[in-house]
Amino acid sequence: MLKPLTADCLTEIAGIRHGFFTREGGVSSGIYASLNCGLGSNDDRAAVTENRARVSRHLGAPLPEVVTVHQTHSASAVTIDGPLPRDNLPKADAIVTRTPGLVIGALAADCTPVLFAEPDARVVAAAHAGWRGATGGVLEAAIAAMVAAGATRSRIRAAVGPCINQAAYEVGPEFEAEVLGLDPANARFFARATAEGRPHFDLPGYVAARLGRAGIGAIERRTPCTDRNESEFFSYRRSQRLGLADYGRQISAIVVA
Repeated sequence: MLKPLTADCLTEIAGIRHGFFTREGGVSSGIYASLNCGLGSNDDRAAVTENRARVSRHLGAPLPEVVTVHQTHSASAVTIDGPLPRDNLPKADAIVTRTPGLVIGALAADCTPVLFAEPDARVVAAAHAGWRGATGGVLEAAIAAMVAAGATRSRIRAAVGPCINQAAYEVGPEFEAEVLGLDPANARFFARATAEGRPHFDLPGYVAARLGRAGIGAIERRTPCTDRNESEFFSYRRSQRLGLADYGRQISAIVVA
């Protein structure tokens, strides 16, 4: 059984369905058990296709697919009005649509998924915000594309989904220096257990702060830690720590019904 997390700010919009899907309820096995939706993983392609179809059915969509793009940790957003060819996906990290029945999604395995909706214009978006995409402006790109598609900025609602949390997100001094170089005020998103310890970065806090500065109408966080909740979420960092050959990806999806 699929067990997605949902955000109240999106659930209360009539005609918009969404979910931050966990790893539960799919057909994949082994390290991919069970709802692996990453076509870029080495999982059985038929299993991944079925998992994605289950997500689409759960959201009540007529097509057995969730449209995703070739994510590259960029600040690019694309606007679509129909399915995309799997063998020629655009390179981007946010998708926008206003087409009813077209499920769009973002894949993640520690990075931050963000789902957006504007209730009056009925424009939705899904973004993949790792630290590089977030600092580069992928959230603002998604919002700008929504506005270009007819949304009003002040009416846009955003929900921040499961990702790696600060306690688990140890980074190096070069990472900290790069982020502080962008804005010294970003120091508030770093913490150390001891004065000599390595920095830990608050990715969901940073994402929420960027959204807060974007002038949108509502922001909600549903951000349990992907690294620390193995039974519920895939995690790239955990897979590296355990020496696994690959890792699954969870999907966060939204649709205009």
